[in-house]
Amino acid sequence: MLKPREAVPPLEVRTIEGEPWRLADRTPESFTLAVFYRGLHCPICSRYLKGLSASLDDFRARGVEVIALSTDDGERARRARQEWQLGDLEVGYGLTLEQARAWGLYISNSRGKTSAGIEEPAQFNEPGLFLIRPDGALYWAAVQSVPFARPHFDEVLKAIDFIKERDYPPRGDA
Repeated sequence: MLKPREAVPPLEVRTIEGEPWRLADRTPESFTLAVFYRGLHCPICSRYLKGLSASLDDFRARGVEVIALSTDDGERARRARQEWQLGDLEVGYGLTLEQARAWGLYISNSRGKTSAGIEEPAQFNEPGLFLIRPDGALYWAAVQSVPFARPHFDEVLKAIDFIKERDYPPRGDA
């Protein structure tokens, strides 16, 4: 299990722009926000990432770098960004199942086509949201075993404000 204040596992994916994205190379002012989504097949992910995209300027104003990533391949990730109208949200793809497990994400097997009419991959990660300090240590994690009930981005932004204003320490590391 990942613990707050401890280093998170290495994370490297490709972005839909074709560039490698490495967590170790990030230099955010405050945090990196890594939002793991299920993939193109997930209609809930579509709504969730639209909300994230709409909040990008607010995260950036707080010194937070943001990436959304999944086990989807490049084609599915490009389709998601375009069809879901995610603007300039950085989207990473090619997360391996081993990487997902190292981050404590749940893995699901395909159940065929979803309500969006898109086939699920044979296996894929379930959602997770991680707030990572500039030194690579975990500050906060929210991991789901189902696609429902994810943290709302307005609440995440309020939490970041509170953390910064009060120098609030990470919790849950005992």
